[in-house]
Amino acid sequence: MNPILSIKNLVKVYGEKTRALNGISLDFYPGEFIVVIGPSGAGKSTFIRCINRLVDPTEGQIVFAGKNLEKLGARKLRKERSKIGMIFQHYNLIGRTNVIKNVLHGRLYNTPIYKSIFGLFSHEDKKEAIELLEKVGLEDQIYKRANALSGGQMQRVGICRALLQRPKLLLADEPIASLDPKSANIVMEQLHNISTEKKLTCIVNLHQVDYAMKFATRIIGIKKGEVVFDGAPAQLTEEMTQHIYEGKESQMKLQKETVVQRVPEDHRELQLTGGQKG
Repeated sequence: MNPILSIKNLVKVYGEKTRALNGISLDFYPGEFIVVIGPSGAGKSTFIRCINRLVDPTEGQIVFAGKNLEKLGARKLRKERSKIGMIFQHYNLIGRTNVIKNVLHGRLYNTPIYKSIFGLFSHEDKKEAIELLEKVGLEDQIYKRANALSGGQMQRVGICRALLQRPKLLLADEPIASLDPKSANIVMEQLHNISTEKKLTCIVNLHQVDYAMKFATRIIGIKKGEVVFDGAPAQLTEEMTQHIYEGKESQMKLQKETVVQRVPEDHRELQLTGGQKG
């Protein structure tokens, strides 16, 4: 089986000396549910954002579905990004807009600008958006403003928006970091179940080892910008976990007192990129 995504010698340097990624090489295959673990500052977010070039790598190759993403100009990159769904820690929803319109923004890549301005999405897109919202248990929230929802509900809207892109690859950058444990479990279950049902390759960044063990088919451990573990959950030993989180062991589990962040009234960063910046 050929990989859907192949990363070779990925390096990212911020400024003159801050080396966030130090030569990462990994292959990802269709249908995998990969969880990338590691403490804050390990390079997880930089890694996942380099994949769709929300962050431009300093060196290395990113080959997605046969295309070298690091070499693409703006127009061709936009086309390839339409095949990569992105779920953000802070949701990136438009707070004053209703739920279904936020989900329909997942079709902005594939909708002419004049239609998107007036909200003229196809009947097929609207039908699929409603079906996705029903699947994640939000059928009663469809016409509510996004900023009236709980954090867990907003994240499920974010999942639906990413899925409406009909992606080949799904990326999630700390999707449960702002949630309480109950909401986090619901979000991870929905993300895992839908990815499995649609046979999507999904790469999720998490601090929390227990969630990785529960949901992942494959776990990748990153420490100081390097891959120190790559294997099945059953292969992740307590010793390796301690090594990955050395000095930051408190980050290994979701804190019970988590501040749930609300969506601002007007999220001005959302552009015609399905919620992606850059």
